[in-house]
Amino acid sequence: MHNEKYNWIKIAESVAEIPFNDNGLAEVNAAGKLVCVGRFENTLFAFAPKCPHASGTFLHGTIDAQGNVVCPLHRYKFCLKNGRNVTGEGYYLKHWPVDIQDEGVFIGLEKGLLANLF
Repeated sequence: MHNEKYNWIKIAESVAEIPFNDNGLAEVNAAGKLVCVGRFENTLFAFAPKCPHASGTFLHGTIDAQGNVVCPLHRYKFCLKNGRNVTGEGYYLKHWPVDIQDEGVFIGLEKGLLANLF
């Protein structure tokens, strides 16, 4: 059941429909905004498509063995679970919950904040 704190935006009919690249990353449209989706250990994570440091595109990055998305420009790493910058630079990666239901795959965007998320 969806958490009422969020507006749940359907991004795909199923996980198989998400266009993941060989690194387990994809970009999808969520209510007209580009969102990156990462797959790590059979779990999906949604986060901002660009690094908060220098706007490197995460789609061209990787996910390391610890479950961090790695920016392709300067190798800054961010935890997929909580958005923390684990390499110590002090940045924070915006991220959102993903919910997989029989009706499709959804990303939860906080209510009232849609315009300010990106």
